Amino acid sequence: MGTMDFKTDPSAVTINLLLIVRPEEAASKEKGQREGHKGGGRGAGLEDDGNGNSRSQPPQRRDLNGWRVSGQPWEQTKPKTKPITSGSDKGTQVTVEIHSEDTPLKPIRILSLEKGSQRLPGLRGHNNKGFQGTEAPRPPGAKDLHAYPWDKSSLKSMPVDLQQFKKLDDYALKVNIKSSVEDLVKALLKQARTELEKVRAIWMWICHHIEYDVVGYHNKSQLSSKAEDVLQMGKSICEGYAELFEQMCSIAGVQCKKLSGHAKGHGYKIGQTFTGNSDHAWNAVYIEGRWHLLDSTWGSGSVDDSFTTFTRRYNEFYFLTHPALFINNHFPDNSNWQLLKPTLTLKEFENNMLHSSNFYTLGLLASHPETPIIQTVNGKASVSVDCRSGTLFTFKLKGTDEHGLMTLKKHGMKLDIYPQETGRHKLEIFAKPSKAEASDGVYSCVLEYVVECESVDEAARFPKDLHQPVGPSWFSERQGFLRPSHREPTIHTNDGRCSLTFTLGKDISVLSSLHADGSGLAEDMGRRHIMQIRRGNQIELKVHLPHAGNFVLKIYSKKRSDPGNYDYIFNYLITCLNTEVKWPAFPQSYSKWMEDYEILEPLSGLLPANRNVQFKLKMHGIAKVLVQAENTYPLTHNRGCWEGTCNTSGCREVFVMVHENANHSFYSHVLKYEVETQ
Repeated sequence: MGTMDFKTDPSAVTINLLLIVRPEEAASKEKGQREGHKGGGRGAGLEDDGNGNSRSQPPQRRDLNGWRVSGQPWEQTKPKTKPITSGSDKGTQVTVEIHSEDTPLKPIRILSLEKGSQRLPGLRGHNNKGFQGTEAPRPPGAKDLHAYPWDKSSLKSMPVDLQQFKKLDDYALKVNIKSSVEDLVKALLKQARTELEKVRAIWMWICHHIEYDVVGYHNKSQLSSKAEDVLQMGKSICEGYAELFEQMCSIAGVQCKKLSGHAKGHGYKIGQTFTGNSDHAWNAVYIEGRWHLLDSTWGSGSVDDSFTTFTRRYNEFYFLTHPALFINNHFPDNSNWQLLKPTLTLKEFENNMLHSSNFYTLGLLASHPETPIIQTVNGKASVSVDCRSGTLFTFKLKGTDEHGLMTLKKHGMKLDIYPQETGRHKLEIFAKPSKAEASDGVYSCVLEYVVECESVDEAARFPKDLHQPVGPSWFSERQGFLRPSHREPTIHTNDGRCSLTFTLGKDISVLSSLHADGSGLAEDMGRRHIMQIRRGNQIELKVHLPHAGNFVLKIYSKKRSDPGNYDYIFNYLITCLNTEVKWPAFPQSYSKWMEDYEILEPLSGLLPANRNVQFKLKMHGIAKVLVQAENTYPLTHNRGCWEGTCNTSGCREVFVMVHENANHSFYSHVLKYEVETQ
């Protein structure tokens, strides 16, 4: 997080082995040299190679890794030793190895002593007092080659049952001791027995009791990263978090390393390069024979965009994160601490796609393209996301979702975007769980791209009423719209007409409307350009466009048994380039027009003047049907249809009326037509 105020002194040395083989033990001399060399060698982890969200709630908050809130290890390098042999002819040899101060060391075995072989305490940093008399773990090496298999479903580097931690977590959160780091750890260990439990208790306590010091970040003179100071003040920057974590683990008897490197955290810009000193610190812990990574700074909360306010927001993702995911935004100075094989270069790290922790916790698997900077081709760029289960998505291009078409797939989503200006644009992808209980949940930012646009597709201007995502999907199926005739989000029509069909689930009533920009298409007229025909559990939507252009067909539904309002379900984009198109609206229907009635003719709501017009209507449960113009014309019932002819002379409007019961004396209006003016 932020620029750190510490440096590792590369000149610091530790003499870790003085091996003397006595002449009388010549038989084991060769073995002693070999094992001494192996035991004190530099491990692979030591070579310093130089390397959320509600869319509408200001101020926007970010994880400490900069996101809005809404693998396998490698060969161990050979130790570099320089034997120093005395002039004695008795075979005495002294081997000295020099390591940088931050080297995690392997145990040292001294052979052929008078009382037989024994193991000396591992030599570690001055504050690892919890380890006297114990064996130090080796640094990451060749034996870890298959220590971290990954099938893209595991978020952690070892099996962890969070439910089993609940009692321990609750206990750790209640511990409130600040007299000393030792007293705090002693209290936490009352409920923690295993290495994993000890690390978990320390992790939970730090993440919930230490806050990020935004003032200290801006003014380093007021900042201390010493463990005791961090404990007393209750706040620090990443260096202090990692320092405290390391010391608490040391006291608890768990090997822990403070690591440093570059992070794609707050203030990170897509495509930026990393130069100079490390800018972040985190930890590695040695549990059950393997190293595991964690970042308590990023696990503790979030800061606002101006980096002036910290908000506690626990993030489980950064506890024992799988190395294949941790490398997404953490690049250690020592590449072996990636715990990956092969390791990434700094250039690869800079160029790789950045996924937020929400990307993984929501069950998303991959994104395409895999590079964060994408170029448009003929004004268009495409992005897709893969996931295991239904997830809801939306997006913002330069802060709006107006210039794209997002389609939900069963296992992800596809997005085509059409920037309406040349240049570089920020594209954000948001997601949230689709579970019913999360229906009101906040969308979280999971991906960010930079879109470079050289040319604009002028034809791809979508109506403002277009709602993302577009087209049918698993979500509309869940709402009862099955087997859609048109599965793509866009419907192209040359003559201005189209027809869509669906199979409906039980107890569903449908409402639809047509919308367009700048066409003067009022809401009631928008509905009249769609004719709904219900046949059993099938519904057909006939659409006649009033003119050429881009239109939105919105579809709503509710339970028939529910007297409440209709809920929006999904929409289509309907396009027509034929400027000759000019379809009149369908006739106006009244409340007595049932959804399973059907107009066979005339479909047009505008009738010619001074003409005989043929009527044919499918209606059931009706005693009589009349067509009222200048005169009244009864229709006759024939094979389920009401048929007859009406003359439009001398009238401006024509009504269809029904007599529901032969014993009633009144008629109800069901349809209204208009007559052309001469």
